[in-house]
Amino acid sequence: MIKKIVSSFFIICLFLCFCLSHYKKDDNLIHIRFATWGSESEINILKPILNEFEKENPKIKIDLMHIPQNYFQKIHLLFASNTAPDVIFVNNLYLPLYANAGVFEDLTRYKEFEYDKYYKKSLESMTFNKKIYALPRDMSNLVIFYNKDIFNRQKVPYPKQNWTLDDLLVKAKKLTTPKTFGISFEEKPLYYLPYMLYYGGWGVNDTKNYFVQNVLAKPENKKGLEFYANLRTKYHIAPKREEIGSATMAQMFLQGKIAMHLSGRWMVPKYRQEAKFDWDVVEFPHKMFMDSSGWAISKSSKHKKDAAKFIQFLASRKNSNKFAQSGLIVPARIDSANSKYFLDNQKPQNAQAFLNTAEKSVPTPVTVDYNEILDDLNVKTEYMFNKRH
Repeated sequence: MIKKIVSSFFIICLFLCFCLSHYKKDDNLIHIRFATWGSESEINILKPILNEFEKENPKIKIDLMHIPQNYFQKIHLLFASNTAPDVIFVNNLYLPLYANAGVFEDLTRYKEFEYDKYYKKSLESMTFNKKIYALPRDMSNLVIFYNKDIFNRQKVPYPKQNWTLDDLLVKAKKLTTPKTFGISFEEKPLYYLPYMLYYGGWGVNDTKNYFVQNVLAKPENKKGLEFYANLRTKYHIAPKREEIGSATMAQMFLQGKIAMHLSGRWMVPKYRQEAKFDWDVVEFPHKMFMDSSGWAISKSSKHKKDAAKFIQFLASRKNSNKFAQSGLIVPARIDSANSKYFLDNQKPQNAQAFLNTAEKSVPTPVTVDYNEILDDLNVKTEYMFNKRH
Protein backbone atom coordinates (compact mmCIF):
# COMPACT_ATOMS: atom_id res chain seq x y z
CA MET A 1 0.00 0.00 0.00
CA ILE A 2 2.81 2.42 0.93
CA LYS A 3 4.52 1.67 -2.38
CA LYS A 4 1.29 2.49 -4.24
CA ILE A 5 0.88 5.78 -2.41
CA VAL A 6 4.49 6.76 -3.06
CA SER A 7 4.15 5.75 -6.69
CA SER A 8 0.93 7.77 -7.15
CA PHE A 9 2.47 10.79 -5.46
CA PHE A 10 5.54 10.50 -7.71
CA ILE A 11 3.37 10.38 -10.85
CA ILE A 12 1.37 13.39 -9.70
CA CYS A 13 4.56 15.35 -9.01
CA LEU A 14 5.94 14.45 -12.43
CA PHE A 15 2.73 15.60 -14.08
CA LEU A 16 2.70 18.91 -12.24
CA CYS A 17 6.41 19.49 -12.92
CA PHE A 18 5.79 18.81 -16.60
CA CYS A 19 2.95 21.30 -16.70
CA LEU A 20 5.02 23.97 -14.96
CA SER A 21 8.27 23.46 -16.86
CA HIS A 22 6.82 22.81 -20.30
CA TYR A 23 5.17 26.21 -20.47
CA LYS A 24 8.00 28.51 -19.40
CA LYS A 25 7.38 32.03 -20.61
CA ASP A 26 10.69 33.10 -22.09
CA ASP A 27 9.26 35.59 -24.58
CA ASN A 28 7.06 38.66 -24.67
CA LEU A 29 3.94 36.79 -25.80
CA ILE A 30 0.72 36.32 -23.88
CA HIS A 31 0.52 32.60 -23.14
CA ILE A 32 -2.90 30.98 -22.99
CA ARG A 33 -2.72 27.47 -21.58
CA PHE A 34 -5.43 25.28 -23.08
CA ALA A 35 -6.29 21.84 -21.64
CA THR A 36 -8.27 19.28 -23.60
CA TRP A 37 -8.72 15.55 -24.04
CA GLY A 38 -9.22 13.93 -27.45
CA SER A 39 -8.06 11.20 -29.79
CA GLU A 40 -5.17 11.68 -32.20
CA SER A 41 -7.60 12.44 -35.02
CA GLU A 42 -9.35 15.08 -32.92
CA ILE A 43 -6.05 16.76 -32.03
CA ASN A 44 -5.08 16.73 -35.70
CA ILE A 45 -8.21 18.78 -36.42
CA LEU A 46 -7.47 21.11 -33.53
CA LYS A 47 -3.81 21.95 -34.13
CA PRO A 48 -4.27 23.79 -37.46
CA ILE A 49 -7.04 25.81 -35.82
CA LEU A 50 -4.65 26.83 -33.05
CA ASN A 51 -1.99 27.78 -35.60
CA GLU A 52 -4.49 29.90 -37.49
CA PHE A 53 -5.49 31.71 -34.29
CA GLU A 54 -1.84 32.49 -33.52
CA LYS A 55 -1.30 33.88 -37.02
CA GLU A 56 -4.30 36.18 -36.61
CA ASN A 57 -3.18 37.12 -33.09
CA PRO A 58 0.66 37.29 -33.20
CA LYS A 59 0.93 38.51 -29.61
CA ILE A 60 -0.80 35.40 -28.23
CA LYS A 61 0.70 31.90 -27.91
CA ILE A 62 -1.57 28.91 -27.25
CA ASP A 63 0.11 26.29 -25.07
CA LEU A 64 -1.79 23.08 -25.76
CA MET A 65 -2.07 20.64 -22.85
CA HIS A 66 -3.33 17.42 -24.40
CA ILE A 67 -4.41 15.03 -21.61
CA PRO A 68 -5.75 11.87 -23.30
CA GLN A 69 -6.17 9.81 -20.10
CA ASN A 70 -7.42 10.49 -16.56
CA TYR A 71 -8.30 13.95 -17.78
CA PHE A 72 -10.46 15.24 -14.94
CA GLN A 73 -8.25 13.68 -12.28
CA LYS A 74 -5.35 15.73 -13.65
CA ILE A 75 -7.46 18.87 -14.02
CA HIS A 76 -8.38 18.48 -10.33
CA LEU A 77 -4.66 18.41 -9.48
CA LEU A 78 -3.95 21.52 -11.52
CA PHE A 79 -6.66 23.45 -9.72
CA ALA A 80 -5.50 22.10 -6.34
CA SER A 81 -1.92 23.24 -7.06
CA ASN A 82 -3.01 26.68 -8.32
CA THR A 83 -1.64 25.91 -11.80
CA ALA A 84 -4.98 25.69 -13.61
CA PRO A 85 -5.01 26.26 -17.38
CA ASP A 86 -6.62 29.44 -18.73
CA VAL A 87 -9.05 27.51 -20.93
CA ILE A 88 -10.43 24.08 -20.01
CA PHE A 89 -12.44 21.77 -22.24
CA VAL A 90 -15.17 20.31 -20.03
CA ASN A 91 -18.38 18.29 -20.29
CA ASN A 92 -21.66 18.89 -18.52
CA LEU A 93 -21.16 15.87 -16.23
CA TYR A 94 -18.23 17.55 -14.46
CA LEU A 95 -19.13 21.19 -14.97
CA PRO A 96 -21.28 21.49 -11.79
CA LEU A 97 -18.37 20.25 -9.69
CA TYR A 98 -16.10 23.08 -10.86
CA ALA A 99 -18.82 25.71 -11.02
CA ASN A 100 -19.90 24.91 -7.47
CA ALA A 101 -16.26 25.15 -6.33
CA GLY A 102 -16.05 28.63 -7.81
CA VAL A 103 -13.08 27.94 -10.08
CA PHE A 104 -14.81 28.64 -13.42
CA GLU A 105 -15.52 32.10 -14.78
CA ASP A 106 -19.20 33.00 -15.19
CA LEU A 107 -19.57 33.48 -18.95
CA THR A 108 -23.14 34.75 -18.86
CA ARG A 109 -22.01 38.36 -19.24
CA TYR A 110 -19.83 37.65 -22.31
CA LYS A 111 -22.28 38.94 -24.94
CA GLU A 112 -19.72 38.56 -27.72
CA PHE A 113 -20.35 34.81 -27.63
CA GLU A 114 -23.70 35.33 -29.40
CA TYR A 115 -25.60 32.74 -27.45
CA ASP A 116 -28.59 33.02 -29.77
CA LYS A 117 -26.59 31.08 -32.37
CA TYR A 118 -26.58 27.94 -30.19
CA TYR A 119 -29.17 25.30 -29.50
CA LYS A 120 -30.92 26.32 -26.29
CA LYS A 121 -30.54 22.86 -24.76
CA SER A 122 -26.79 22.84 -25.36
CA LEU A 123 -26.56 26.10 -23.41
CA GLU A 124 -28.75 24.65 -20.65
CA SER A 125 -26.36 21.75 -20.26
CA MET A 126 -23.47 24.19 -19.81
CA THR A 127 -25.43 26.10 -17.15
CA PHE A 128 -25.29 25.73 -13.38
CA ASN A 129 -27.42 27.76 -10.98
CA LYS A 130 -28.66 29.84 -13.92
CA LYS A 131 -25.15 30.88 -14.99
CA ILE A 132 -23.37 29.75 -18.18
CA TYR A 133 -19.92 28.37 -17.39
CA ALA A 134 -18.80 27.02 -20.78
CA LEU A 135 -19.36 27.84 -24.42
CA PRO A 136 -20.69 24.62 -25.99
CA ARG A 137 -18.89 22.95 -28.86
CA ASP A 138 -21.17 19.97 -29.35
CA MET A 139 -24.30 18.13 -28.31
CA SER A 140 -24.02 14.48 -27.38
CA ASN A 141 -26.88 12.03 -27.53
CA LEU A 142 -27.41 8.43 -28.56
CA VAL A 143 -28.92 6.97 -31.71
CA ILE A 144 -29.26 3.46 -33.10
CA PHE A 145 -26.59 2.54 -35.65
CA TYR A 146 -27.81 -0.37 -37.76
CA ASN A 147 -26.23 -2.77 -40.23
CA LYS A 148 -28.34 -2.65 -43.40
CA ASP A 149 -26.77 -5.83 -44.77
CA ILE A 150 -27.99 -7.87 -41.78
CA PHE A 151 -31.47 -6.33 -42.06
CA ASN A 152 -31.56 -7.23 -45.76
CA ARG A 153 -30.32 -10.76 -45.12
CA GLN A 154 -32.97 -11.38 -42.47
CA LYS A 155 -35.64 -9.59 -44.54
CA VAL A 156 -36.38 -7.16 -41.70
CA PRO A 157 -37.59 -3.63 -42.60
CA TYR A 158 -35.24 -0.83 -41.56
CA PRO A 159 -36.23 1.03 -38.40
CA LYS A 160 -38.04 4.31 -38.95
CA GLN A 161 -38.60 7.50 -37.02
CA ASN A 162 -41.23 7.28 -34.23
CA TRP A 163 -40.81 3.55 -33.71
CA THR A 164 -41.32 2.10 -30.22
CA LEU A 165 -39.39 -0.11 -27.82
CA ASP A 166 -41.78 -2.92 -28.74
CA ASP A 167 -40.79 -2.40 -32.39
CA LEU A 168 -37.12 -2.53 -31.37
CA LEU A 169 -37.72 -5.77 -29.47
CA VAL A 170 -39.50 -7.40 -32.41
CA LYS A 171 -36.76 -6.43 -34.84
CA ALA A 172 -33.96 -7.48 -32.49
CA LYS A 173 -35.52 -10.93 -32.12
CA LYS A 174 -35.78 -11.37 -35.91
CA LEU A 175 -32.20 -10.16 -36.40
CA THR A 176 -30.73 -12.56 -33.84
CA THR A 177 -29.13 -15.68 -35.31
CA PRO A 178 -26.50 -18.15 -34.06
CA LYS A 179 -23.87 -15.70 -35.37
CA THR A 180 -25.53 -12.34 -34.79
CA PHE A 181 -27.15 -10.48 -31.89
CA GLY A 182 -30.02 -8.12 -32.55
CA ILE A 183 -29.02 -5.27 -30.23
CA SER A 184 -25.98 -4.07 -28.29
CA PHE A 185 -25.70 -4.14 -24.51
CA GLU A 186 -23.44 -2.10 -22.26
CA GLU A 187 -23.57 -1.90 -18.49
CA LYS A 188 -22.74 1.80 -18.17
CA PRO A 189 -25.66 4.10 -17.17
CA LEU A 190 -25.26 6.12 -20.36
CA TYR A 191 -26.66 3.21 -22.33
CA TYR A 192 -29.58 2.16 -20.13
CA LEU A 193 -30.83 5.53 -18.86
CA PRO A 194 -32.69 6.01 -22.19
CA TYR A 195 -34.69 2.84 -21.47
CA MET A 196 -35.63 4.23 -18.05
CA LEU A 197 -36.57 7.58 -19.57
CA TYR A 198 -38.77 5.80 -22.13
CA TYR A 199 -41.13 4.75 -19.34
CA GLY A 200 -41.08 8.18 -17.71
CA GLY A 201 -38.41 7.25 -15.22
CA TRP A 202 -35.07 8.47 -13.87
CA GLY A 203 -34.78 11.28 -11.37
CA VAL A 204 -31.79 12.56 -9.50
CA ASN A 205 -31.62 14.70 -6.40
CA ASP A 206 -28.85 16.73 -4.79
CA THR A 207 -28.23 14.06 -2.19
CA LYS A 208 -26.84 10.63 -2.93
CA ASN A 209 -28.87 8.99 -0.16
CA TYR A 210 -32.10 10.09 -1.79
CA PHE A 211 -31.00 8.47 -5.03
CA VAL A 212 -29.86 5.23 -3.46
CA GLN A 213 -33.00 4.74 -1.39
CA ASN A 214 -35.68 5.93 -3.75
CA VAL A 215 -34.90 6.31 -7.43
CA LEU A 216 -34.37 2.63 -8.22
CA ALA A 217 -37.61 1.88 -6.39
CA LYS A 218 -39.63 4.05 -8.78
CA PRO A 219 -41.92 1.79 -10.87
CA GLU A 220 -40.95 3.61 -14.10
CA ASN A 221 -37.24 3.06 -13.48
CA LYS A 222 -37.74 -0.57 -12.52
CA LYS A 223 -39.72 -1.16 -15.72
CA GLY A 224 -37.04 0.42 -17.90
CA LEU A 225 -34.22 -1.51 -16.25
CA GLU A 226 -36.16 -4.75 -16.47
CA PHE A 227 -36.78 -4.24 -20.18
CA TYR A 228 -33.10 -3.54 -20.75
CA ALA A 229 -31.90 -6.49 -18.66
CA ASN A 230 -34.31 -8.84 -20.48
CA LEU A 231 -32.63 -8.06 -23.80
CA ARG A 232 -29.71 -10.04 -22.45
CA THR A 233 -30.98 -12.32 -19.70
CA LYS A 234 -34.45 -13.35 -20.92
CA TYR A 235 -34.50 -13.05 -24.70
CA HIS A 236 -30.75 -13.43 -25.32
CA ILE A 237 -30.89 -11.01 -28.23
CA ALA A 238 -28.02 -8.98 -26.73
CA PRO A 239 -24.62 -10.46 -25.86
CA LYS A 240 -23.80 -11.61 -22.33
CA ARG A 241 -20.54 -10.77 -20.59
CA GLU A 242 -18.93 -14.08 -21.42
CA GLU A 243 -19.89 -13.66 -25.08
CA ILE A 244 -18.33 -10.19 -25.25
CA GLY A 245 -14.96 -11.02 -23.69
CA SER A 246 -12.52 -8.20 -24.25
CA ALA A 247 -14.33 -6.86 -27.31
CA THR A 248 -16.23 -3.58 -27.40
CA MET A 249 -19.71 -3.16 -28.85
CA ALA A 250 -18.17 -1.10 -31.64
CA GLN A 251 -15.81 -3.94 -32.53
CA MET A 252 -18.66 -6.45 -32.54
CA PHE A 253 -20.74 -4.14 -34.72
CA LEU A 254 -17.85 -3.81 -37.20
CA GLN A 255 -17.44 -7.59 -37.19
CA GLY A 256 -21.09 -8.04 -38.16
CA LYS A 257 -21.94 -9.68 -34.84
CA ILE A 258 -24.46 -7.02 -33.77
CA ALA A 259 -27.24 -5.69 -36.00
CA MET A 260 -28.13 -2.58 -33.97
CA HIS A 261 -25.73 -0.57 -31.84
CA LEU A 262 -26.87 2.15 -29.44
CA SER A 263 -24.09 4.74 -29.42
CA GLY A 264 -23.17 8.35 -30.16
CA ARG A 265 -21.84 10.56 -32.93
CA TRP A 266 -18.27 9.88 -31.82
CA MET A 267 -18.48 6.48 -33.57
CA VAL A 268 -19.08 7.98 -37.02
CA PRO A 269 -15.42 8.54 -38.05
CA LYS A 270 -14.51 4.97 -37.09
CA TYR A 271 -17.48 3.44 -38.90
CA ARG A 272 -16.85 5.55 -42.00
CA GLN A 273 -13.31 4.27 -42.14
CA GLU A 274 -13.67 0.63 -41.08
CA ALA A 275 -17.19 -0.66 -41.80
CA LYS A 276 -17.26 -3.14 -44.71
CA PHE A 277 -21.05 -3.08 -44.90
CA ASP A 278 -23.82 -0.57 -45.51
CA TRP A 279 -25.05 1.20 -42.38
CA ASP A 280 -27.14 4.12 -41.21
CA VAL A 281 -28.65 5.61 -38.05
CA VAL A 282 -32.12 6.17 -36.64
CA GLU A 283 -33.45 7.88 -33.52
CA PHE A 284 -33.86 5.82 -30.36
CA PRO A 285 -37.58 5.07 -29.82
CA HIS A 286 -38.15 8.03 -27.49
CA LYS A 287 -36.66 11.27 -26.26
CA MET A 288 -33.09 11.08 -25.03
CA PHE A 289 -30.87 12.65 -22.40
CA MET A 290 -28.44 15.13 -23.93
CA ASP A 291 -24.90 15.94 -22.83
CA SER A 292 -22.56 18.63 -24.11
CA SER A 293 -18.91 19.58 -24.10
CA GLY A 294 -17.48 23.06 -24.30
CA TRP A 295 -14.79 25.54 -23.34
CA ALA A 296 -14.59 27.13 -19.88
CA ILE A 297 -12.30 29.86 -18.58
CA SER A 298 -10.48 29.48 -15.29
CA LYS A 299 -11.50 32.12 -12.78
CA SER A 300 -7.84 32.45 -11.77
CA SER A 301 -6.69 33.21 -15.33
CA LYS A 302 -4.73 36.43 -15.69
CA HIS A 303 -5.73 36.67 -19.34
CA LYS A 304 -9.52 36.31 -19.33
CA LYS A 305 -10.05 38.75 -22.20
CA ASP A 306 -7.62 36.87 -24.45
CA ALA A 307 -8.97 33.52 -23.30
CA ALA A 308 -12.48 34.65 -24.25
CA LYS A 309 -11.19 35.76 -27.66
CA PHE A 310 -9.63 32.33 -28.12
CA ILE A 311 -12.73 30.29 -27.30
CA GLN A 312 -14.83 32.62 -29.44
CA PHE A 313 -12.47 31.71 -32.30
CA LEU A 314 -12.72 27.99 -31.51
CA ALA A 315 -16.51 28.22 -31.53
CA SER A 316 -16.78 30.18 -34.78
CA ARG A 317 -18.95 28.80 -37.56
CA LYS A 318 -15.87 28.14 -39.69
CA ASN A 319 -14.18 26.00 -37.04
CA SER A 320 -17.39 24.35 -35.92
CA ASN A 321 -17.82 23.24 -39.55
CA LYS A 322 -14.36 21.65 -39.46
CA PHE A 323 -15.31 19.49 -36.48
CA ALA A 324 -18.68 18.69 -38.06
CA GLN A 325 -17.09 17.62 -41.34
CA SER A 326 -14.89 15.12 -39.50
CA GLY A 327 -18.02 13.28 -38.37
CA LEU A 328 -16.88 13.56 -34.78
CA ILE A 329 -19.52 15.87 -33.28
CA VAL A 330 -23.06 17.15 -33.47
CA PRO A 331 -22.40 20.91 -33.51
CA ALA A 332 -23.95 23.04 -30.79
CA ARG A 333 -24.10 25.92 -33.29
CA ILE A 334 -27.41 25.92 -35.16
CA ASP A 335 -25.91 27.18 -38.43
CA SER A 336 -23.16 24.57 -38.44
CA ALA A 337 -25.51 21.71 -37.53
CA ASN A 338 -27.80 22.60 -40.43
CA SER A 339 -24.97 23.03 -42.94
CA LYS A 340 -23.74 20.70 -45.65
CA TYR A 341 -20.68 19.97 -43.50
CA PHE A 342 -22.86 18.02 -41.11
CA LEU A 343 -25.91 16.90 -43.08
CA ASP A 344 -24.46 16.16 -46.53
CA ASN A 345 -21.08 14.72 -45.73
CA GLN A 346 -20.56 10.98 -46.35
CA LYS A 347 -22.30 8.54 -44.01
CA PRO A 348 -24.63 8.32 -42.22
CA GLN A 349 -27.25 9.13 -44.82
CA ASN A 350 -29.73 10.00 -42.08
CA ALA A 351 -27.54 12.53 -40.23
CA GLN A 352 -30.75 14.44 -39.51
CA ALA A 353 -31.50 11.76 -36.89
CA PHE A 354 -28.93 13.36 -34.57
CA LEU A 355 -30.65 16.74 -34.83
CA ASN A 356 -34.11 15.22 -34.41
CA THR A 357 -32.85 13.48 -31.28
CA ALA A 358 -31.39 16.73 -29.98
CA GLU A 359 -34.70 18.54 -30.49
CA LYS A 360 -36.50 15.96 -28.36
CA SER A 361 -33.71 15.56 -25.82
CA VAL A 362 -33.73 16.51 -22.17
CA PRO A 363 -30.48 17.98 -20.78
CA THR A 364 -29.06 15.43 -18.36
CA PRO A 365 -29.97 16.49 -14.80
CA VAL A 366 -26.52 16.70 -13.22
CA THR A 367 -25.63 17.45 -9.62
CA VAL A 368 -22.31 18.01 -7.87
CA ASP A 369 -22.17 14.35 -6.80
CA TYR A 370 -23.51 12.98 -10.10
CA ASN A 371 -20.50 10.79 -10.91
CA GLU A 372 -20.60 9.24 -7.45
CA ILE A 373 -24.29 8.52 -8.00
CA LEU A 374 -23.49 6.71 -11.25
CA ASP A 375 -20.88 4.58 -9.45
CA ASP A 376 -23.55 3.47 -6.98
CA LEU A 377 -25.94 2.77 -9.82
CA ASN A 378 -23.37 0.53 -11.51
CA VAL A 379 -23.03 -1.57 -8.36
CA LYS A 380 -26.77 -1.97 -7.94
CA THR A 381 -27.49 -2.95 -11.55
CA GLU A 382 -24.63 -5.43 -12.00
CA TYR A 383 -26.58 -8.44 -10.67
CA MET A 384 -29.71 -7.53 -12.62
CA PHE A 385 -27.78 -7.44 -15.88
CA ASN A 386 -25.94 -10.70 -15.31
CA LYS A 387 -28.43 -12.99 -13.55
CA ARG A 388 -29.47 -16.16 -15.31
CA HIS A 389 -33.06 -17.06 -16.09
